[in-house]
Amino acid sequence: MSRRMRLWLVAVGGAGLAALLVAASLRLPGFGGAHHPYGERAVHESLARRTANTISSVNFDQRAFDTLGEMTILFASVLGTVVLLRRTRDERRDRPAPEDVAVPVRRYALVVLPVAVLTGLYVIAHGQLSPGGGFQGGVVAATALHLLYLGADYRALERIRPVGLYEVGDALASCAYLVLGLAGLLGGTAFLANTLLPYGTFNTLSSGGIVPLLNAAIGMEVTCAVVVLLAGFLDQAVEIEGENGK
Repeated sequence: MSRRMRLWLVAVGGAGLAALLVAASLRLPGFGGAHHPYGERAVHESLARRTANTISSVNFDQRAFDTLGEMTILFASVLGTVVLLRRTRDERRDRPAPEDVAVPVRRYALVVLPVAVLTGLYVIAHGQLSPGGGFQGGVVAATALHLLYLGADYRALERIRPVGLYEVGDALASCAYLVLGLAGLLGGTAFLANTLLPYGTFNTLSSGGIVPLLNAAIGMEVTCAVVVLLAGFLDQAVEIEGENGK
């Protein structure tokens, strides 16, 4: 294909996309009004399925298929990072030397670490009840583990961060989300339809049908994905050296 043809394809595609965006914008409800039809419908559906946090109801019920796409993007990003940052033949792994850490920094990091991990797990577990959920809690839990790197050294972080297990956890969590969607098809409903489990009592941990399960799968996937991503970059910066020592 010639360069001119590629430019024409980009121009035609861009013009078509711009036309669709303009047409969609003209049909949007008024900005700043007291009532919003989309918001009202989202809240109504959330309450109908006993999900106290409307955002989680939108993410894992009303548009759970879109969330599958977001999870796939993150999974693909992790996969690409692992492939691009893998060791080459002219690189060798050098064990990092222990670092001297200031006592106040060490104490603060080691005290905050378990609190931060528990906070991340709490945010994941209560995603259908309060602000937060699998995405936010997963990031908190994953980054909290790296306080050990700041408070001790990289070798201590390695002992609680076996990258291979987190890679398996990332894949299993992604599969769990898909399996929950397929279970809906086997049950005679739509893919990722919130009809498999009872909706439970409003504002309890067991409420929301399959929303807590999808939220937990996303929390595990995000936690493992962030750990693997950070491990790839940290390995490049701390452990991997070329033949010339750089």
